[in-house]
Amino acid sequence: MTIVKIPPVLRQAVGGERTVQAAGTTVGEVLGNLCDQHPAVGAQILTPEGDLHKYVNVYVNDEDARLLQWTDTPVGTGDTVLILPAMAGGSR
Repeated sequence: MTIVKIPPVLRQAVGGERTVQAAGTTVGEVLGNLCDQHPAVGAQILTPEGDLHKYVNVYVNDEDARLLQWTDTPVGTGDTVLILPAMAGGSR
């Protein structure tokens, strides 16, 4: 299983956990299984079509998955996937 680090903004969706484990051999499979286990995460990181929102950043062992093979990036036991939704906003 792959370790998935959960940022504070998504922790309520996984019962307050900082990390969870999810099965899969690619980033896409791991994220899909995570969303199956915790549907509230999927509601926050996926588009209605089931793709990752463009503002969601994913890192595999501290490397940006966009610079690797994105959701096709291979992962295995002991690897760490970090989900980082971009934050924006504020007042003028």
